[in-house]
Amino acid sequence: MLQPLFEADILRRYDHSGPRYTSYPTAPQFHDGFGEADLREQARRSNADLIPRSLSLYVHVPFCFSPCFYCGCNRIVTRDAARGALYLERLLSEIELTAPLFDIDRDVVQLHFGGGTPNFLSPQQLARIVDRLDARFHFSGAKERDFSIELDPRSIACDDVAALVELGLNRASLGVQDFDPEVQAAVNRVQSEAHTLALIEACRRAGMRSINVDLIYGLPMQTRAGFARTLASVISAKPDRIAVYGYAHMPNLFRAQTQIDADDLPGVDEKLGLLQLAIDTLTAAGYQYIGMDHFALPGDELSLAQERGALHRNFMGYTTHAECDLVGLGVSAISHIGDSFSQSPRDLPSWESAIDAGRLPVWRGVSLGEDDVLRGAVIQSLMCHGQIDIGAIEHRYGIDFSAYFASALEQLKALQADGLATVSKTHIVATPIGRLLLRRIAMCFDAYLDSTTRKPVQQYSRVI
Repeated sequence: MLQPLFEADILRRYDHSGPRYTSYPTAPQFHDGFGEADLREQARRSNADLIPRSLSLYVHVPFCFSPCFYCGCNRIVTRDAARGALYLERLLSEIELTAPLFDIDRDVVQLHFGGGTPNFLSPQQLARIVDRLDARFHFSGAKERDFSIELDPRSIACDDVAALVELGLNRASLGVQDFDPEVQAAVNRVQSEAHTLALIEACRRAGMRSINVDLIYGLPMQTRAGFARTLASVISAKPDRIAVYGYAHMPNLFRAQTQIDADDLPGVDEKLGLLQLAIDTLTAAGYQYIGMDHFALPGDELSLAQERGALHRNFMGYTTHAECDLVGLGVSAISHIGDSFSQSPRDLPSWESAIDAGRLPVWRGVSLGEDDVLRGAVIQSLMCHGQIDIGAIEHRYGIDFSAYFASALEQLKALQADGLATVSKTHIVATPIGRLLLRRIAMCFDAYLDSTTRKPVQQYSRVI
């Protein structure tokens, strides 16, 4: 896979808003016309497939001990541990409601605890969730299974990691963002560098197979010198994967971000400089650019999956488990079951009411048509592998690519002229410059966007 090439003028010109394509159609297309009966029917059809897909389980824990001002996640800030206990009981009830939808012989090959802060719950509480899932689903015994958890280093002791590994968790993702004290104060996330590095080592020592670290560029008070120190510190711990996200300042959508003074944010050129610094530093340290902010060491399973064309992208980010039904559990969780996407209520009371009434908590969703499935496959290939194999798409879906995607190919011409992509009779390939603008290239194939102008879409973050 080609490493990205940084061209500031091109990036500046294309730095508009657009989807992250963790699904297609994207979440704004979900609607409340999709309900519990639709989800049950999709699960029934999925069970009836000639070769039913394996399962991937996502468990959302919404609670955080304190607010991070940059955050756009669905979370509830509280220090009341009793709220976690009440949430846990309803989560166990949701598992009981959901598990019967799926044939028991369908292997669970992936389990992920996200949030919020999953370690808001104690290891003992997390053990109750894992035990209930293990009793109601069929956990794969394969060594390749991925059971992962997001950790906030500020609220977990190194000694707790061994208990998580005993639950079968073999991957951990640690939030860091930036070690610079001034940046941490500006975003209300004061975090010990020494403890974070010790936690990484504790994960490795306890037997975690893979460790990821999350960083953010474009935060208030952030400088290249300070971010360079953070990068150097993280690299010294040699995590298997590093995600470097661009901060999306959208205070109209995320109330916590109103605490950030826009005047303290890096300007466009400075933000691009931070991105270039991250790319140059990480690639020099031996990390490969996977795509969409993600880097991995050459021997990591993400890198290997990309090499063999088996990488997949969903709401949990990049994954090696492509052919799975994704089952979301907990408030705001999103599922991808059969030819559908569905989401639980984003507000806790609505989710609680559905569970207490014995109903599957379906708030909204969408059933996929043939065009959705086709375009989703094209966009998935582009986002994961930086290219589209035209012949493979034609063979799989029985179409004439140039005729079916005439509008998309016309839109691609401007991007070709700017050196973002090459188009031949057999392939569409993102160039090294275009690797950083995969979202923008993918927008050409999105039937739900303005097909003529591709103007910035305000409900989405900027592509850089």
